[in-house]
Amino acid sequence: MNDPHIKNIVIVGGGTAGWMAAAAFARVLGTQVKVRLVESEAIGTVGVGEATVPHLKLFNDLLGISDIEFIRQTRGTFKLGIQFNDWGHLGDSYIHGFGHIGHSLGLLPFHQYWIKASQHGFARDLAAYSINTAAAPRGKFMTSAQDAPAHSPLADIPYAYHFDASGYARYLRGYAEARGVKRIEGKVCKVRQHPETGFVESVTLENGEVLEGELFIDCSGFRGLLIEQTLETGFIDFTHWLPCDRALTVGCENAGPPPPYTRATAQTAGWQWRIPLQHRIGNGYVYSSAHISDDEAAATLLANLDGPALGEPRQLHFVTGMRRKFWNKNVVALGLSSGFMEPLESTSIFLIQSGIARLLNLFPREGFSEVLIDRYNAQAQFEFERIRDFLILHYKLTTREDSDFWNQCRTMSIPGVLQDTLELFRDSGRFFRQAEEMFAEVSWVQVMIGQGIEPRGYHPLVDQVPDKELRAFVADTARVIDSCVDAMPAHQVFLDRLQSMKG
Repeated sequence: MNDPHIKNIVIVGGGTAGWMAAAAFARVLGTQVKVRLVESEAIGTVGVGEATVPHLKLFNDLLGISDIEFIRQTRGTFKLGIQFNDWGHLGDSYIHGFGHIGHSLGLLPFHQYWIKASQHGFARDLAAYSINTAAAPRGKFMTSAQDAPAHSPLADIPYAYHFDASGYARYLRGYAEARGVKRIEGKVCKVRQHPETGFVESVTLENGEVLEGELFIDCSGFRGLLIEQTLETGFIDFTHWLPCDRALTVGCENAGPPPPYTRATAQTAGWQWRIPLQHRIGNGYVYSSAHISDDEAAATLLANLDGPALGEPRQLHFVTGMRRKFWNKNVVALGLSSGFMEPLESTSIFLIQSGIARLLNLFPREGFSEVLIDRYNAQAQFEFERIRDFLILHYKLTTREDSDFWNQCRTMSIPGVLQDTLELFRDSGRFFRQAEEMFAEVSWVQVMIGQGIEPRGYHPLVDQVPDKELRAFVADTARVIDSCVDAMPAHQVFLDRLQSMKG
């Protein structure tokens, strides 16, 4: 009788997705499962994901990787949020920061009190009430202070990273191989399926080597060697809402100390990112080929660098969207093979991490249960769609009329769930998070306010606080944030201290 337990996992493709999966399986599954990863040095990786969200620290913590080791190995820097320039209109700027805005009074979030204070003329910009958004433009950074009082903003400073993605993959490869993962060099030239079930049984390499397994992880990038080319799973296109379909990337020399935030500047046919690392700055222009030529896009990118370019721009073609199934038969797609969300909110690596965590949570005890597979796909689809809506938000909420691209974005129809979200917030500043979606209320509020929504009203419970007390509460919140930022070291100083530590 055949043993129904999964004992052999084959990962097709390396890069960030492949080696994150290999490292996690090695750490969590141990010797219970044999893990092999096949990749070819001749096949390059995309490597555009050099900025993250705070969730990656949880992944590193699971693997036992400290900030000291991570920053050293990836030549990384820290990230408090993302600065958006020229999105609502030319000349505007706001920061979507991680963490909290102010603190609550009873049942209501701080922004409800801020709305009333703003309408009455005694509130500062929303960014003044969050330590992340106040510290970022001043170039200040520190991790949470262990000795700070629990109520102090310094006691809870969420952060993410900017890092060299290829360096991270190399580090994770060493981590995984040290724990039993076997790397196999080669290109897959043939996939064998079970004649009746269609399940993948093995992959054959160009040198004739055959790799058999019960579970296959497709990390083959946009081509989706297993999930699409073999299983013909299908793809759901988001281009109607997210029209950018190309990106140009190039590094440039540093132009001073690295700021602790990513910068996203809207251009005439898309947007340009700036990601500061220790040794260089990562740059890219994400654009719509229907609205600008490749040459014009390259000229725009190169004209807006902070330092001399470190080579010629590299072009990437993509379609924003997701697979109809992320787990099909015995194949699970991770990374670009599962779908693509443009890097506007640094979600690419998060989606890899989330897919790995979901797979481990729903890992079958024996065989393949349709109940587990259906739940995996439902959760993954929900996650993609809510991230999609959060990205659409940035494009839809613009008043720009200076190009056909922005006119299209401003006037396009949007998903009904997103439309309802905007109407509710315009009405009274209210937002309700759906299930376990990635972005929390604080993120949606910052982007909606940052891009120009001014709620007509606020929650009636705000009026239970007398105006004099409300004025003092709002002013004191900003004062505390200011004093905490004053006490924080410069980002570069913090990096220098970290580099000198043992660990």
